[in-house]
Amino acid sequence: MPPLIELRKVSKIFGGSNVALDNMTFSVPDSLPQIVTIAGESGSGKTTLMMLLLGFYEPTMGGVFYDGKDIWKLNKEETMDFRRNVQAVFQDPFAVYNPFYKVDNLLSIPIKNFKIAASKAEARELMSTALRRVGLRPEETLGRFPHQLSGGQRQRIAVARALVLKPRILIADEPVSMVDASLRAVILRQLKELNEDLKIPILYITHDLTTAYHASEYIIVLYRGSVMEAGHVEDVIRNPKHPYTQLLVNSIPWPDPNLLWGEAVEAAKGIGTRANLGCKFASRCPHVMDKCLEAVPPLFEVDKRHVCSCYLFENQATMADPDIGALFSQVKAEA
Repeated sequence: MPPLIELRKVSKIFGGSNVALDNMTFSVPDSLPQIVTIAGESGSGKTTLMMLLLGFYEPTMGGVFYDGKDIWKLNKEETMDFRRNVQAVFQDPFAVYNPFYKVDNLLSIPIKNFKIAASKAEARELMSTALRRVGLRPEETLGRFPHQLSGGQRQRIAVARALVLKPRILIADEPVSMVDASLRAVILRQLKELNEDLKIPILYITHDLTTAYHASEYIIVLYRGSVMEAGHVEDVIRNPKHPYTQLLVNSIPWPDPNLLWGEAVEAAKGIGTRANLGCKFASRCPHVMDKCLEAVPPLFEVDKRHVCSCYLFENQATMADPDIGALFSQVKAEA
């Protein structure tokens, strides 16, 4: 049975030279629903990966597949199925709303477009169920305009809009970055409950390792379009192996005014930013070696559920299957 959605050796290049995603292979099966974080700093390729999965960007090389079929070769009926079942929640809860329409309009349009309700009463019930799923009361939400709702309410309505279609996968792009701290835990908890109750795989895209740790089971750390490290979130955040992941973890603000952010990471050994054919992080790495500049390090298996693209672990076996999603699925199945 093919994965629900899959990237096969996908690269995305903008302007002929800007490599946003580099030879990425990653699959999401719907037989083992889990929450996987795609993490990295700005420019790491997180949003590009999401746009490729949603079919908003066409890959420069490789292919994106839904149920084993190239999404750019789907017929009209297959495209409608793909659009319904692969849903996204975007970062800005304000940008998705037309201020002249009530909340009802945002929820009813997908129901109408995909013809999933036979009557207005059935459509109303679908909307009400979706709102209750995200902790909102339909009687207090429907009939209101966006400006009458808080940012947290608007973001949860955006999640409800995706849920009303009963999708097979949900892609959440920085869903809590524009709501206040008091609501972040609420929204993340609701995403976890949706994953557990509805068995929907969720890709959680973020630069925030703190929320990634609390929200997800597995994590993929990207840098300049390539996978630096991946594995169970507990292993990667608690015991990061790649110098880049260590930098990200050390950038988490701890409650100690005497501890400087990122102080554990030294400057690179005089390499500067010159181009090389090897590791993309070499110019910033305190452990850089000559071999790091000559060839891209493969993914080494530092543990059965933890891989790292760094020559510091070259004495370990390399990952036989380049599909990160297959690694997570195997670990989940063994557990």
